[in-house]
Amino acid sequence: MSRPSVAELRPVVHPEGVKDRRSGEHWAGRLYMREISLRVDRYLVNTRVTPNQLTYLMVVAGVLAGAALLLPGLAGALLGALLIQLYLLLDCVDGEVARWRRQTSVTGVYLDRIGHYLSEAALLVGFGLRGADLWDGSEGPEWLWAFLGTLAALGAILIKAETDLVDVARSRSGLTAVKDEAAAPRSSGLALARRAAAALKFHRLVGGVEASLFILLVAIGDLIAGGGLFWTRLGIAVLAGIAILQTLLHLVSILASSRLR
Repeated sequence: MSRPSVAELRPVVHPEGVKDRRSGEHWAGRLYMREISLRVDRYLVNTRVTPNQLTYLMVVAGVLAGAALLLPGLAGALLGALLIQLYLLLDCVDGEVARWRRQTSVTGVYLDRIGHYLSEAALLVGFGLRGADLWDGSEGPEWLWAFLGTLAALGAILIKAETDLVDVARSRSGLTAVKDEAAAPRSSGLALARRAAAALKFHRLVGGVEASLFILLVAIGDLIAGGGLFWTRLGIAVLAGIAILQTLLHLVSILASSRLR
């Protein structure tokens, strides 16, 4: 069976609105990964590889990105960032293959969400363990940094859960899925604060792609500083603070909007 061309794939696997989803499409997907994934789709759509198997591979890549951070120095941070790019690629490809084959399913959506939870949490936990310096044989690990990394991971999971639980709550109440316009806070003051936070985009730093690039940046900082983990540990503290603050702000934003009405 001949491989479909990119032109044949595009209207099927990238239907109108896919790249424009407000909360469902990552900026890196819109910027470059969706174009790369189209080229990969050509080699997968006529194989026996299933969309769910691709999702499992996505999870493996994400979890390995966290494990890669245990490698000291710039190498671990660089490998983690590359594995997160593979994770993002597979996150695009699994749904595109499913759309081409008309194999989209509730199970696939569920596995995809679980994969995001596990992968992004693993990255932040790995960052915390990196800061703890597990391989320091002189004084032993400093577990405070592992704790803060785990705290950041918990916050990242809760932020996603707060969003997903809106649909759970509406479904159990017999309501339809929430629309984007319902996300606007009813209070003008909260609406202004939400726009300011969205403009700063600091909350994105606990997401997988952004966090991996941030981790790579602080690793470069440590290298320039002559070794040590000063910038890594500062980065862990920053991400933990952002995760806690964003968890609280996101909860307030949901409760103050029309998403639960």
